[in-house]
Amino acid sequence: MIKVHHLNNSRSQRVLWLLEELGLPFEVVRYERDPNTLLAPAALRAVHPLGKSPVLEDGALVLAESGAIIEYLAETYGADRLLPPPGTPEWRRLRYWMHYAEGSAMPPLLMSLVFSKVRSAPAPFFVRPVARAIADKVMAEFIGPQLRLHVDYMEGELARSAWFAGDRFSAADIQMSFPIEAAQARGAVTGAHPRLQAFLAAIHGRLAYQRALEKGGPYELMR
Repeated sequence: MIKVHHLNNSRSQRVLWLLEELGLPFEVVRYERDPNTLLAPAALRAVHPLGKSPVLEDGALVLAESGAIIEYLAETYGADRLLPPPGTPEWRRLRYWMHYAEGSAMPPLLMSLVFSKVRSAPAPFFVRPVARAIADKVMAEFIGPQLRLHVDYMEGELARSAWFAGDRFSAADIQMSFPIEAAQARGAVTGAHPRLQAFLAAIHGRLAYQRALEKGGPYELMR
């Protein structure tokens, strides 16, 4: 049976969702983040040297990185349902979004989270104003504009088709769910982004998504 090493509030939630979409039986091994550092527990290093989640076990195969896991599962078990025909424009768009999600969309979101933690972190009273001033400046002059650039870009791209790779729901939409949910949690998805809001409403309404939440547990991102 497929086994997913699942960390709360992480990218592995979308792997559970994909497995539910495919109707595959699977086991969830749950791990909890450290409440102070938000890092994964050391126990995950026994599964994969980097100690991160998700990690998928399928027989003798042990695979990390959510994008690689999604591609593997879609190609192995759902090519006729979640992947466009190879060589088509839709197939090329899917490949683009599979890489864009982590390569371009997530870095400014992670930086936003880090600098918000810097701003609120405990510090001596004489250091605190300096740390907050630096964090505010970086957010205002670099991270904020980058977030708006990417969210506006994703909003515009959804004007081209109902889903990210075309008119059919695909693995690209599962991959893109995490950065869009994270952007919403950081307040970057607003009323100016009706297509992204509609995308979130559509995926959250899918029964497979809801079943995955029941198995994965509480899911709050980028707080």
